[in-house]
Amino acid sequence: MSQSSLKIFESSITQPEQRLPVWPGEPYPLGATWSESGVNFSLYSEHAHRVELLLFEHADASCAQYVLKLPDKTGPVWHGFVPGLKPGQLYGYRVYGPFDPEHGHLFNPHKVLLDPYAKAIGRPVRWHSSLFGYGSVSKAETQGCSIVDNAPYAPLGAVIDPSFDWQDDVPPCISWQDTVIYETHVKGISMLHPEVPETIRGTYLGLASDPVIAHLKSLGVTAVQLLPIQSFVNDKHLMDRGLTNYWGYNTLAYFAPEPTYSHNGPITAVNDFKQMVKKLHAEGLEVIIDVVYNHTGEGSHLGPTLSFRGIDNRAYYKLHPKHKQYYMDYTGTGNTLNPGNPYVLQLIMDSLRYWVNDMHVDGFRFDLASALARELHDVDMLSAFFKVIQQDPVLSKVKLIAEPWDVGHGGYQVGNFPWHWTEWNGRYRDSIRSYWRDNCGQVPELATRLAGSSDLYDRNGRKPYASINFITAHDGYTLQDLVSYEQKHNLANGEGNRDGHNHNLSINFGVEGPTDDKRIRQKRERLKRSYLATLFLSQGIPMLLGGDELGRTQQGNNNAYCQDNELNWYDWHLNSEQEDFLVFVKNLLQFRNNHPIFRRRSFLNGRMDASGCKDVSWWHPRGHEMKDDNWQNPAQKAIGMLLCGSAYRELNSRGQVQQDNTFLLILHGEKNGTFALPPNPDGHHWQSISFEARPPKSSKYTPGTRIKIESYGFSLFEGV
Repeated sequence: MSQSSLKIFESSITQPEQRLPVWPGEPYPLGATWSESGVNFSLYSEHAHRVELLLFEHADASCAQYVLKLPDKTGPVWHGFVPGLKPGQLYGYRVYGPFDPEHGHLFNPHKVLLDPYAKAIGRPVRWHSSLFGYGSVSKAETQGCSIVDNAPYAPLGAVIDPSFDWQDDVPPCISWQDTVIYETHVKGISMLHPEVPETIRGTYLGLASDPVIAHLKSLGVTAVQLLPIQSFVNDKHLMDRGLTNYWGYNTLAYFAPEPTYSHNGPITAVNDFKQMVKKLHAEGLEVIIDVVYNHTGEGSHLGPTLSFRGIDNRAYYKLHPKHKQYYMDYTGTGNTLNPGNPYVLQLIMDSLRYWVNDMHVDGFRFDLASALARELHDVDMLSAFFKVIQQDPVLSKVKLIAEPWDVGHGGYQVGNFPWHWTEWNGRYRDSIRSYWRDNCGQVPELATRLAGSSDLYDRNGRKPYASINFITAHDGYTLQDLVSYEQKHNLANGEGNRDGHNHNLSINFGVEGPTDDKRIRQKRERLKRSYLATLFLSQGIPMLLGGDELGRTQQGNNNAYCQDNELNWYDWHLNSEQEDFLVFVKNLLQFRNNHPIFRRRSFLNGRMDASGCKDVSWWHPRGHEMKDDNWQNPAQKAIGMLLCGSAYRELNSRGQVQQDNTFLLILHGEKNGTFALPPNPDGHHWQSISFEARPPKSSKYTPGTRIKIESYGFSLFEGV
């Protein structure tokens, strides 16, 4: 780059005359901090030469009302105090420094930038070509910088008043083994609910409305896990196609709640979110938020300059070691944050603590968490990220859930996270789907997953609840689609059906999509029940995908990330088939919550205790315990799991003794068959249990009785 070009970035941009006093202020806390006398502004930029604070009068302003040079720098932190400013003030930054892509520097003061510590979004991104820092987006690495000012279009932060009347808000503090997670989208759950007032549908307050909370409580879930609610970018390429980033995995502001979920303008999002948490807590429900600290919404080197890239690209992102104009992409989104930089790590930790201390959330699910363990390039479970969380007096006490993979080499880390983390168990999902789809040779793997995945987690003092078990999640088919489609149907996404997974382990029973064939519908409903019975009667923490209990369909779309419409919104108008299934789910979950033997604190071991009873034993359809050759037989398609009540005696987290009865769970494959009931170690008979809306009359059976089991079915018995 020529010296003459570089001078563009050393000189001031033409701005309104400075007419406000600005004092040196303090370097900490970072961000915009309001006090009765004014606002302290603080910004980390290690390689900048100059930083200007821009104050905007309103969101529609095309230029700043005031431009103030931050007067002081302490270490790599620029700061200044502006007396008299009030909450609601909109602001951004211009950051001066070298534009030298080959060395990783992309400073461009023609771009107004969002504060990474902004706690509210005063104006979201307004897409325009001026938001891109290069002169040519199509040939960014060769065409130099853009000198077009983006002030009318850039996202702006807003100063907040952090006060809020939490009254007697107390976190529910549900123990891990008693937790049942409900994964949902803030907007989708209430957008079509007929009993939620129209003014708050699709908002934080809609999620916390009485009808929605009543539904959650009737299900028996203990925690809502929200898809990303930290303010995110709606990708330009999606908006150009009339779509949107509905899921929100494109974060730009790690402290600010997404403003579009506010019912009364963007700045009220902070208080709306707090009101939602307060209401959910009052009803005994925990709030877990999905967080995306592995990448930002600025995308690849061809992406826009909105915040981090223009503030200090080389500091915030992992750059290619030989070609620093490019990013290391372990996320599939174009960039990867660099937690190996202590200031980036501080940003992540400050953000997490803020959501706990100020916003009162109860835990986090970390998207592509393996990327956070890459200090240089390899995944390292002894990285600074995990060490800092472990010693942190706030974060070490909340629920921590890892999505234990990323898209880079060595990124699949299921079972390898530190002891105080739980993990999305992708092995569980794939194993259960494989068993119910074709059964062949899947029984040993099925038994391991039912028993809590000790092969993955029984080490370093971990417990069965280290495993977050799930059949479906936001990414992939819904439960209804899992039994209705064998091919993905993603054309609505505008990517020629190339996006989304191809390996879905789904089954349609001979017809792709909806059908009026009564026999096929019966099989689908039976398999849905078997899937959820497997999920809720397995050791570990069950996660239910929101809407599955309602029979929600995405019409075969297994990657509906960009569909902000009825394809994703929950349909609350249920037919009789769906109503019956909802009752089944409620009864099944209530049963699980009433029986601690299905949510143990210790792993099953299958060893005989003093009473002569094994905590778990596995039974063949012919009425004998499974033998080695049975386990090795690929034609084995049915199995019984017997949990012995007399062998179960545990203390819960409060020191109370937990005991339970004996239960027998039978899972059967794709053909109708019979199963000889084994001896009951704690009684003389077996009594059938049903979760149906109209259950058949409960029957008692003597051991040895051969019961009939329909294809893709399950049966549950209690020893009496």
